[in-house]
Amino acid sequence: MKNKQIGDFTTGDKIAGFFLLRSVESKSTSKNTKYLDLLVSDKTGEINAKLWDADGIEDQDFQSNSIIYLSGLVKEWKGNKQLNIDSMRPTTDLDGQQISDFIVSAPNSTATMFTDLKGYIGKIKDEDIRNITTVIVEKYKEKILYYPAAQKNHHAIQGGWLYHVVTMLQLGEKVAQVYTFLNTDLLYGGIILHDIAKLDEMEANELGIVTDYTTEGQLLGHLVQGIKLVDKVAETVQADPETSLLLQHMIASHHYKGEWGSPKSPMIPEAEILHFLDIMDAHVYDMHKAIKSTKEGAFSEKVWTLGRKVYRKKK
Repeated sequence: MKNKQIGDFTTGDKIAGFFLLRSVESKSTSKNTKYLDLLVSDKTGEINAKLWDADGIEDQDFQSNSIIYLSGLVKEWKGNKQLNIDSMRPTTDLDGQQISDFIVSAPNSTATMFTDLKGYIGKIKDEDIRNITTVIVEKYKEKILYYPAAQKNHHAIQGGWLYHVVTMLQLGEKVAQVYTFLNTDLLYGGIILHDIAKLDEMEANELGIVTDYTTEGQLLGHLVQGIKLVDKVAETVQADPETSLLLQHMIASHHYKGEWGSPKSPMIPEAEILHFLDIMDAHVYDMHKAIKSTKEGAFSEKVWTLGRKVYRKKK
């Protein structure tokens, strides 16, 4: 048995060690036998796992976002690695494991990134946009410092929301140097606010682990929640109605198409740029994540968000 990290798993490895259980679900095979479908992770990555002989074991016996000890064999299924579990158990205090040791966090400190975020707000000359973003950022400051940008997809790490937004602001600043007609006040405001309501849509702890979606998040989603938030704050600071409307449009349209979740497509250049900055940063993040766990001269496993594999070039 090898005590390997997930990023180093190779097909055929026999594994034994501690991992973070991200999710667990009881399912049935085509022959109506019970098995557990799990997602486990560590600081280097995550892997789907199966406990095929699960008679007498309930998924309630294992809590999501807790540490477990397991042993098993790494196999391959439809081009992706899968861990077939021989045995598993919850940990106890005697195991001496700390959940923080299994958490992936943003590469930059949240304090530094939050200072960068405030710096971009300071660059906004339009008083209404600056006031709206300032009020909202201050309202959500505590969550901003640790929330992920998603439960499972891009930037699903501690501080991921802030890392994603600051990276987009840096990209947007460069793009505006090329397309000089862009309204950078509107662009910066839209970037900061486009996913702000994810902080209300999801429930996450200080480790950046999403435990569930809120009732309002499930019924409305972060686009509608964000629009409502901006509308309310804009009225409070007595912002110009059109300024508020344009910020709301940027939130509504940043998913670009109806089938992607947006009720409207971008109708102003700043909203168009916002969408592509969002997509670019999300895709590059997921590509980089896949490359880090792939050997040189080889292809990664299929990246779900991209719908394709990623090639790690030789040096």
